[in-house]
Amino acid sequence: MDDMAGNKTEQATEIKETPKRHLWNWILCAPALTVLVFAASGPLLIVLVYSFLAPGSFGGITWSFSLEGWFRVFFSRDIFDPEIVSLNTAHLTIFWRSISLSLQTTIICAILGFPTAWFIATRPQHTRNIWLFLITIPFWTNLLIRTFAIQEVIRNQGLINTTLIRFGFIDTPIQMMYTDFAIFLGMAYVFLPLMVLPLYAAMDKLDIRYLEAGYDLYASRWQVLRHIILPLVKPGFIAGSILVFIPSIGAYVTPRLLGGGRSMMLGNLIELQFGQGRNWPLGSALALTMLVLVVGALVLYIRTVNREEEPRHG
Repeated sequence: MDDMAGNKTEQATEIKETPKRHLWNWILCAPALTVLVFAASGPLLIVLVYSFLAPGSFGGITWSFSLEGWFRVFFSRDIFDPEIVSLNTAHLTIFWRSISLSLQTTIICAILGFPTAWFIATRPQHTRNIWLFLITIPFWTNLLIRTFAIQEVIRNQGLINTTLIRFGFIDTPIQMMYTDFAIFLGMAYVFLPLMVLPLYAAMDKLDIRYLEAGYDLYASRWQVLRHIILPLVKPGFIAGSILVFIPSIGAYVTPRLLGGGRSMMLGNLIELQFGQGRNWPLGSALALTMLVLVVGALVLYIRTVNREEEPRHG
């Protein structure tokens, strides 16, 4: 009886302390929430408001409601006759290039990151930290410097062309700079560690006994890879794909240096409107369009993954 009374007293005490505990948790979260609201939501709200205003004569905005910024995201008006409207093929081309190169970068990072992460995860425990240290070294260097390093490799007088000419494979340099290939190569180099680390984290938790069981059941290496390893490290692929795709589609420095003015991406187009173009409403509308593309891709990806997981749990 005394034990039962003691348990009831403890439960009553926990019930009374629960509101205080929630209040204390909110107090602890308040600084971070304040920063998120004012440092993230605040600027985003300003961009949203600017997208529905008219551009100023010499930059900035005019405080009058206008949908012209959103209209010019996908359409353009004739210079001599504003009533003539056509699709803005330049913007659509940049949209397609941004999405295409981001997807290509994500795919190549997954292809190269998987064996790299597997190699690290299968090393002895005392050497894994060394390999992880080598993977994280690029993060110690500024993104601008890393992009300049790639530039020195693929320019006309760079390492690749100089080597090929010296050994007689080519007579004239191959034009790689200021192309989509240069942007793709630069982004793959920059974002590859963001794919390797989540994959390694997933592989590090992989129970090797599952592989042994697969081989005991006479499964081939391909079958073990397809039916055991890939499903178990799928969360690492998802996390790595998100970490690579989102910064790729909004990349600015790498496309600016390696693509030049010929191969612009969304980040460069947005900067152009806020800078030389002096059309802040259009730049704001483009920025929000990019946000919608990223969120839409993430939602589609998550729904696809959840749809595949439902039959297993069912």
